[in-house]
Amino acid sequence: MEYGDYIGNVTRLAVELANTGTLNQDGELVAAFFAEHEIAPPPDGDFGDLPDLVRRALAQSVDGAAPDAVHRLLREYPPDMHLSDHDGLGWHVHFSRNGTPAKRWVGQLIAAKLALIAAGDPSVTLGRCAAAGCGNYFVDQSRNRTRRFCSNACASRTTVAAYRARKSS
Repeated sequence: MEYGDYIGNVTRLAVELANTGTLNQDGELVAAFFAEHEIAPPPDGDFGDLPDLVRRALAQSVDGAAPDAVHRLLREYPPDMHLSDHDGLGWHVHFSRNGTPAKRWVGQLIAAKLALIAAGDPSVTLGRCAAAGCGNYFVDQSRNRTRRFCSNACASRTTVAAYRARKSS
């Protein structure tokens, strides 16, 4: 796995946490990350105030505002930076120890990755859905970084609404 993919995957965790308020413990990405790093999911999927803080951090990043929420994440969930070769793909940087309690582990990973993004890491671009009434965040790793919608459903709904508006005028 390329390191940019790793940053993208952790950023997808941040986006899911911000958009839903929890992490889908049955979801492929979450289940694999938790199992691979010996993390026990929190009971009832409760991550406390972390989803709100991550949502603010994503909003500031997408809006080009000062990364105050990322600074707060780094203070409240300071990364525990170390090298790991757990997956047989060679040494790479980790920001939390295997077996750390879930909320802390997720907070440390997200704090570190959003700090890298705020500092201008070119491998990941964040966006907010352009569909009316949606506002969900997404990770844009498309070739030209021009994605506008969080899902095909939002893109289709917007396209149909624009078509109907043209036809009725």
